Amino acid sequence: MHRYEPLLLLSLILLASCQGRTDHSLPVPPPAPPAASPAIVDTTHGFRIAVPPDMQVRRDFRRSYLANGQWKAYATGDDHGTPALALVLEGSNAITAAELRIGIGQDAEALAHCLDVPATAVPAQATQVTLAGVRFNRFHAADAAMSHYLDVEAYRAVHAGRCYAIDLLITGTRPEVYDPPATPPFGREAALKRLRAALRGLRFID
Repeated sequence: MHRYEPLLLLSLILLASCQGRTDHSLPVPPPAPPAASPAIVDTTHGFRIAVPPDMQVRRDFRRSYLANGQWKAYATGDDHGTPALALVLEGSNAITAAELRIGIGQDAEALAHCLDVPATAVPAQATQVTLAGVRFNRFHAADAAMSHYLDVEAYRAVHAGRCYAIDLLITGTRPEVYDPPATPPFGREAALKRLRAALRGLRFID
């Protein structure tokens, strides 16, 4: 019987070692990665875009006094296109609203005039940038009427046989025309920064 005593002693030592461990000696699992933003995939118009949690999806452009629901800012009557998607910043109201719009033009006039810069644009701010691997013309334009205002940071490119018109719009009414003066839901620069961040979620799928 005595020949089993060393084995028994070893078993007791191992058991005591295991019982002596605390939870701190156990491996800690890594934190879960943040949930990916949902995305809108538009196979008809060849793009996808992530939807930030602070933006709402709309399929029309009929929310601005000055933009008039056109498929792109400052569209002429000769070129035609489709309002494909709008991402509206949470909190937008009649005082200040912000949204990212994507319009698509495919007829001959839309393609021929896709890169035109409107007369209200600021020439010194016209540049070229690359979005999702595609070269875009970018310009800034503004308009105002009857206490309403419109600021546009516009991106234009012809890609895969389509005119892509992307507009980052800040629209609204001057707060001082209200009595008492109204409080905007957000500042213009902060809103533009969030729209630009949303634009980085754009990808082309053809």
